[in-house]
Amino acid sequence: MNTSFYYKTKKISINVLIHAFLLAVAVTCLFPLLWMIASSFKTQETIFSDISLIPKQFHFMNYWIAIKECDFGRYFLNSIFYTVSVVCGIVIVSSLAAYAFSRFKFPGKNIFFYMFMAAMMIPIPGSFVALYILLNKLHLRNTPLGYILCMINVGLSTSIFLLKTFFDKMPKELEDAARIDGCSKLGIWWHVALPLSGPVLAVVVVFNALAVWNEYILALIIFDTKTSMPLQVALQTFQGEFVTNYPLLMAGLTIAAVPIIILYLVMQKYIIKGVTQGAVVG
Repeated sequence: MNTSFYYKTKKISINVLIHAFLLAVAVTCLFPLLWMIASSFKTQETIFSDISLIPKQFHFMNYWIAIKECDFGRYFLNSIFYTVSVVCGIVIVSSLAAYAFSRFKFPGKNIFFYMFMAAMMIPIPGSFVALYILLNKLHLRNTPLGYILCMINVGLSTSIFLLKTFFDKMPKELEDAARIDGCSKLGIWWHVALPLSGPVLAVVVVFNALAVWNEYILALIIFDTKTSMPLQVALQTFQGEFVTNYPLLMAGLTIAAVPIIILYLVMQKYIIKGVTQGAVVG
């Protein structure tokens, strides 16, 4: 009886310590987000003097000024357009390429695949220089299409690797059954491979959406006109040479964070499944 009580007490103590540690990590991660949201409702005079997470007075005008007077809405829509276009392009191209690498035999298959994998090790600034030169020759610099194609290129290697790993372990019996039912190779990819790869696709979607939404350097390199700039570049309008309007900057950051938070909350079930069970099919 004493032994049973001892082990039960030990188990409870360990669980309490684990949950306390996880709670501390969660608070550490959430505090900057909460402080950002609270600061977006303060004024330039009170943002540092009022350190509470609940402002004494809410200034909703910060959001109105950020959206209207700073033309923040245009940049926000630009980022939405770029993110959706790039993610759709990456999902289509990487899933087709990964399925081909996994299931088909063609000359140079391994060479092409290793080239994609090698691209993951190239420093991003180095690839940006090559993309800049190529876009100039193709007359695609300072165009949304050029930016979208560059971002698709940046996200392909990792996405192909994740999807190919999944397709390699997908039972071939499922494809044989679809083939008997009259599905073509493209039909098997669409009706069998893609639906089964939902968890991995969720990881691909979220990771690439984060990359595009937070991208800053490439936009500065490619675009000359401000009207085509994405959201992250627009945030610099709140930062002057000598003075930074922190409440407007926090309001802009809050607006910028909302779509990604919503996307993660919607996809979190599939993300966890993709990370922990990425190889499980069926």
